[in-house]
Amino acid sequence: MSNSATKINVCKQATYILLSAALFLTITLSASASSHHTLKESTLKNDVSRCVNAIQTQSNHPKYQSTRQRAMMCMLTELQTYQQKSMTARQQYFAYKAQAWLNYAIHQDSMNSRSSAGLQAAQNAETILAALKNGTERDLSLIQDIPSNSALMRPDLWATLSALKESDGITSAPRELAFSEVALIWAATNQCERGWRESGSHFRMADRWLEQAREAYVNAHDSSANIALEDLIVSYYEQYAPLDASEDVCHGQVLTPIH
Repeated sequence: MSNSATKINVCKQATYILLSAALFLTITLSASASSHHTLKESTLKNDVSRCVNAIQTQSNHPKYQSTRQRAMMCMLTELQTYQQKSMTARQQYFAYKAQAWLNYAIHQDSMNSRSSAGLQAAQNAETILAALKNGTERDLSLIQDIPSNSALMRPDLWATLSALKESDGITSAPRELAFSEVALIWAATNQCERGWRESGSHFRMADRWLEQAREAYVNAHDSSANIALEDLIVSYYEQYAPLDASEDVCHGQVLTPIH
């Protein structure tokens, strides 16, 4: 292998290591408190372009990292503003959901995937960030239909997610609900594309997030509210169980609220 090819491979490896480290920090660490500032309305395209241009001037930035990857890393940074406790639960939920979509998109890029799933994930994140920056997140629906490149698998987990959302569970656990939802979609897409061995880790991740969300909800409510939640989970499960894509065929799914 030539010296130039070796340098390119080393730079690519460094890029993926930096991406993984950055994603780990954004998921596991809480952003530090910052002084309040006024959010000015502007288009997402201009914001991302400005951030990408700033990143390009940094001498320590990997030379071979794509503009697309830099834009996604930029958006991860922008989203931290809306993940603060001072924001509403709805703003936090959507900010974490956009982060989860970006995690998915960056992973797809790092795998050089030819699937359209990564591009759709990035577009979902862009839509959410634009709404947050323009103060129109109220127009975003809490009930998201499952996209055509995924399917309704694990109806038990989807039932818990939908019941918690309907019971205002995002007030108690906005991050956990956001991450679990994208993990469920991600897992099913993997299973349809590459088989069940590629979906297990993401289903387990969704299960853990939902357990934490459920615990947070139980601790924040009285016994009558918790009983009502359990009844709602059962109702959603009865609705979702017949829709389970047992043959691993992804065709999307429209999700209808019970109430």
